[in-house]
Amino acid sequence: MKHVAVLMGGWSAEREVSLRSGKACADALERTGYKVSRVDVNRDIAATLRELKPDVALNVLHGRPGEDGTLQGMLEVLGIPYSHSGVLASALAMQKETAKTVLKGAGVPVPGGKVVSRKEAAKQHALPLPYVIKPLAEGSSVGVFLVREDHKHPPQELTRPDWTFGELVLVEPYIAGKELTCAVMGEQALGVIEIVPTVKFYDYEAKYAPGGSRHLLPAPIVAEVYREVQQIALSAHRALGCRGVTRADFRYDDSLAGTKGLFCLEVNTQPGMTETSLVPEMAQHAGISFDELVRWMVEDASLDR
Repeated sequence: MKHVAVLMGGWSAEREVSLRSGKACADALERTGYKVSRVDVNRDIAATLRELKPDVALNVLHGRPGEDGTLQGMLEVLGIPYSHSGVLASALAMQKETAKTVLKGAGVPVPGGKVVSRKEAAKQHALPLPYVIKPLAEGSSVGVFLVREDHKHPPQELTRPDWTFGELVLVEPYIAGKELTCAVMGEQALGVIEIVPTVKFYDYEAKYAPGGSRHLLPAPIVAEVYREVQQIALSAHRALGCRGVTRADFRYDDSLAGTKGLFCLEVNTQPGMTETSLVPEMAQHAGISFDELVRWMVEDASLDR
């Protein structure tokens, strides 16, 4: 019987979601006959894993240290095969501006924008309105601001002394239209979901609170654009050197002809695995149950990813 350490929790802003993802995955693995150790990751994680001696680590951390290559490097040193992307791909995808440079070089359409200090972004508008401000290395829309036409001043929250998302922020033009997402599992692009927020902005709450958004699967877009989203998700996954399961997020301005209004915002190397998460929904649509998806992630685990 394979012994799987399910790594969850951690100390990022996304801790609670990770604990929910971890519980759902651990339950699924127990149902399918694995020996499971549920590990709430803290600073002693290396010692914990040396003691547990698992055959595989299923990484369901979100944010640092599970999504930025740090944990992956430690697992390489310990010689424990692990799920999802390896050291370089994880670190690269987490750094939004660097990832955009690589994606652009691979022909993936990405939004324009620039990196500025958070104090500079709070002092004056860094781009023509409307625009979006994002931390360089956070996920789940944590610390994201949508600055609309009626905002005379940039968000002053950027100057708060308890700001924990780094000194630099990414400023991008706001792309009107639809929010789309597509998962890649191995070398297969799954279905495309349109996310319709039931709140003004698809933020952290909308992502994880039941009823915070509606998911339309398959997304009600023309077939040509649907296929292009799948193709770009796969190209982005490959360009960053990702492995296992990833999820690419898009904006699609459907007022423009064909696929001209389609932009890839980012690739998530540790997508959510909760009961309201997008990847399990896309897998289900492709005929892959939640238990099968989690089992696949464990069996896909390796070193040197």
